[in-house]
Amino acid sequence: MEEPQNFRDSIGTISEEGKRAWVYPKKPGGRFYTYRKWVSYALLAFLLAAPFIKVGGNQFLMFNVLERRFNIFGFPFWPQDFHLFVISMIIGVIGIALFTVAFGRIFCGWMCPQTIFMEMVFRRIEFWIDGDRGAQMRLARQPWNAEKIRKRVLKWSVFFVISFAIANVFLAYLIGSDRLFQYVTEGPAAHLSTLVALLIFTGVFYFVFAWFREQVCIIACPYGRMQGVLLDDKSIVVAYDYKRGEGEQGRKKFRKGEDRAALGYGDCIDCLQCVHVCPTGIDIRNGTQLECVNCTACIDECDTIMEKVGLPKGLIRYASEAEIAEKSKFRFTPRMKGYAAVLFILTGVLVGMLFLRNEVEATILRLPGQLYERKDNNVISNVYTFKLINKTTRTIPDIHFKLLSHPGEITFVRGDGFEVPAQELSEGTLFIEINSAALSGDKDQLKIGVYSGETLIETAKARFLAPRPYN
Repeated sequence: MEEPQNFRDSIGTISEEGKRAWVYPKKPGGRFYTYRKWVSYALLAFLLAAPFIKVGGNQFLMFNVLERRFNIFGFPFWPQDFHLFVISMIIGVIGIALFTVAFGRIFCGWMCPQTIFMEMVFRRIEFWIDGDRGAQMRLARQPWNAEKIRKRVLKWSVFFVISFAIANVFLAYLIGSDRLFQYVTEGPAAHLSTLVALLIFTGVFYFVFAWFREQVCIIACPYGRMQGVLLDDKSIVVAYDYKRGEGEQGRKKFRKGEDRAALGYGDCIDCLQCVHVCPTGIDIRNGTQLECVNCTACIDECDTIMEKVGLPKGLIRYASEAEIAEKSKFRFTPRMKGYAAVLFILTGVLVGMLFLRNEVEATILRLPGQLYERKDNNVISNVYTFKLINKTTRTIPDIHFKLLSHPGEITFVRGDGFEVPAQELSEGTLFIEINSAALSGDKDQLKIGVYSGETLIETAKARFLAPRPYN
């Protein structure tokens, strides 16, 4: 009779009573962990430095949602470029989906900021202050004596300081590093609302990394649930080789000198080290689960145990279900090709739009509610508002407009020859006067050139309202 399997009845961090089951993972180590540290520290350096790097005078990465201004890899995006920003975000989502279909939740374990900060910063500090798994469990059970108070205060203080630093970096992404430095030099008293927001962000980060932890990946993040849609038996994930591990008679504790193969037992010695080292508290031997973030800690730990007992490594490894069940090799499936094709097309579209995008964008609209005005010599006048956006990091001088499609005159209310500061918006009002003999109807389409000195830098179109001609 088969034993009932109930490991999927609840998530790994919830006890049978419905309470939080705190995870005390063992300190990881091994080949993959070393690789992860290199990748994580490189990404941490990038994440912390990106808002302070300038490319052509533009912040390398900025997501100012309040003013709807974004910089991605040094390219500025204004509200008028929102379609480009959307395409770039879709490319990111499709890229993650493609990697998930091919390699499982590798993004979560190797590149996600939540995992990197949790496992490579906060968890390592916790190991340094509280000790390894056993020491942490003993510390949690012991009464509040001097040792426990000292360790808890030290750990929580360090966590708060790091959370405050992360919040400042996060704020630099939102409002820009230049403005952040300005706020710092002017002092918190001059920007109390910003200080309150900064403390709120600090509290959120502290709550996440000091208490909520792996629950972010399990409960809050929808990516784990997306795996059920994106993964198939061809996807490479962190997998337990159940055929080799279980054998014919199942698992069995290791006994020195015993011929396990002859007795029909698998290579899994049921040491539970893969469970103890897991940061989300699952048993990888139960198959792919939504809690698994592909962090490879179980691979390193299992390889260490296999080496100690003289058995081949790779009982837990990167593999697909098809490879374990049928020994089939990885191949680029039609599904992966479909995602790759969409990703290639969208990337091409984005690159093309970026190259075709003008550095100056002009919008000229008729003033709402205003009709045309008749003047002497059959001249018709319309009033317009204009907006000029300078997306460059240099000031554009001597701005004036010319009619390209019709003979006529353009008069600015404030006078032409003005300049548009770098990465700023200039707006105003102008009049366009055209003789009725040059008009073909009551709503002609005008083409207007925007010049800096004698150089045409942008063109705009506008409707010109005139009297309806008599037949």
